[in-house]
Amino acid sequence: QPVRRKTPFKEPAAGGLPPLNLGASAFPHHRATLRLSEKFILLLILSAFITLCFGAFFFLPDSSKHKRFDLGLEDVLIPHVDTSKGGKNLGGFLIHGQGHDEHRHREEEERLRNKIRADHEKALEEAKEKLKKSRDEIQAEIQTEKNKVVQELKKKDSKPLPPVPLPNLIGINSGEPADPDIREKRNKIKEMMKHAWDNYRQYGWGHNELKPIARKGHSTNIFGNSQMGATIVDALDTLYIMGLHDEFREGQEWIDKNLDFSVNSEVSVFEVNIRFIGGLLAAYYLSGQEVFKIKAVQLAGKLLPAFNTPTGIPWAMVNLKSGVGRNWGWASAGSSILAEFGTLHMEFVHLSYLTGDPVYYNKVMHIRKLLQKMDRPNGLYPNYLNPRTGRWGQHHTSVGGLGDSFYEYLLKAWLMSDKMDTEARKMYDDAIEAIEKHLIRKSNGGLTFIGEWKNGHLERKMGHLTCFAGGMFALGADGSRDDKAGHYLQLGAEIAHTCHESYDRTTLKLGPEAFKFDGGVEAVAVRQNEKYYILRPEVIETYWYMWRFTHDPKYRQWGWEATQAIDKYCRVSGGFSGVKDVYSSSPTYDDVQQSFFLAETLKYLYLLFSSDDLLPLDNWVFNTEAHPLPLNQASTGVRNEALHI
Repeated sequence: QPVRRKTPFKEPAAGGLPPLNLGASAFPHHRATLRLSEKFILLLILSAFITLCFGAFFFLPDSSKHKRFDLGLEDVLIPHVDTSKGGKNLGGFLIHGQGHDEHRHREEEERLRNKIRADHEKALEEAKEKLKKSRDEIQAEIQTEKNKVVQELKKKDSKPLPPVPLPNLIGINSGEPADPDIREKRNKIKEMMKHAWDNYRQYGWGHNELKPIARKGHSTNIFGNSQMGATIVDALDTLYIMGLHDEFREGQEWIDKNLDFSVNSEVSVFEVNIRFIGGLLAAYYLSGQEVFKIKAVQLAGKLLPAFNTPTGIPWAMVNLKSGVGRNWGWASAGSSILAEFGTLHMEFVHLSYLTGDPVYYNKVMHIRKLLQKMDRPNGLYPNYLNPRTGRWGQHHTSVGGLGDSFYEYLLKAWLMSDKMDTEARKMYDDAIEAIEKHLIRKSNGGLTFIGEWKNGHLERKMGHLTCFAGGMFALGADGSRDDKAGHYLQLGAEIAHTCHESYDRTTLKLGPEAFKFDGGVEAVAVRQNEKYYILRPEVIETYWYMWRFTHDPKYRQWGWEATQAIDKYCRVSGGFSGVKDVYSSSPTYDDVQQSFFLAETLKYLYLLFSSDDLLPLDNWVFNTEAHPLPLNQASTGVRNEALHI
């Protein structure tokens, strides 16, 4: 399904063995347990028998027909520096001939015979003891051994990280608005967050997401076949920012005890990066709790095998256990996707800063260097790139699904580096100029929209995902070329207006997934499969950025309209659900509470009704999943101090 990040892909998950179950349910049937116990005992007896046969060789009488056992060496190398005892010195080793020290050889043979005899007797005794034990006792021993292996693996993964100074963290609490009306609206949004979290806690705890009507856990193949608690990780920083500290501690405890990445599960590199690594890093910076940093680094190590391609462009999917990667079957003849491999930079630079390991930084910089060398049709970046050949796939360019966050991360790499990464800024400016020339148009009714370029033709359609671009243009206005800051701020305002119209022209006052600008149809979805709303944040994201840069009260008004619509039409007793048709007065639910609803939609609404001193944009940069990361001077501090590059 060709859309970006927050839509679960519908391709069937790849086959594979289920993850190892180390709990009691690993032994669900007595018959299976009996077979396992019998195999265990037979293995022990066979081992003892082989040991006995092997040892018998050494108990045979010595004769001229048998060579003396001397470890197979005619000459034995012994470290030595003294040449006075009949040997030749070769580089610090003394070479002793075959006739030297016969007595020492015999002692060695006798020692080996005694050791084998003792091992043989020990194995027989252990086998006898096993035969005396009940099935339950053997099962308990097997479980104990499994637990030991798991603990050893955890110890291996939990090696201490080098201490690094935290950036100057400003504005991580409060943001209480002075206006009582605004404060009341903010409290309502906080209540909605608590409703979403409490129901997930009750009905979907540990699952990736929640089915709020069925009241059970939910997952899609972007998270693999394991319960990785995506909603917990994604929601942590929102809970912290809202002051829901009891809920935050609940999530932290689950992560500390249950979040395990050594599972046989194939996941989306992109989604896991922006939701899990981004969420864990933000939680670490906000709270200072080391567990989040440790887990982020463990997970990042599991993603690195995805980069093992001929070009270094990562696969879309990777198995966390085997490291085997692949791409989506529908993606232009096995191509990787621009918005996926281009949306790793922020998190990976922070990983290198926190670990002192340049591998993460180097991976994303390699991607950038490769893209800089490639020809771009009309200055546009196509959405598909083959990781084997390094060639573009079909020439389809979009600022919505498949392309969007690549451009966002160019701008934010520059901002995160405290505006030192001028290379990223230049790539952003070049790309935006090409986008404005070829993709941005005005409709007959005067609405500015961003279309999609497909093989030389502009499709006059805009997706909900594309609506993030209004905020991006506003965020990038300061520092733009040729004193065009005012122009880009105005462009952001026009995109915000168009996206608000897409909401306002529906029955539910919630925006559709995509909307057209053909003939007399403007900002309205035409196809049935584009009329749904799945709790997406992009329009509200743009409202928030526009509010921060202009303080025009209409953005808070528009945000409140969306808040009321979500609460009225998406709220159910078990949480919040997407709806299938925003033009229907009696909509049906899709029964999914997306993790990004807690990570982004509610966070952006809360920030919209907070004062500007909560997470000020001079000190924080938000990843594409709305996880705030502090400035870290990626071009200077990370390269020179932490990485010695």
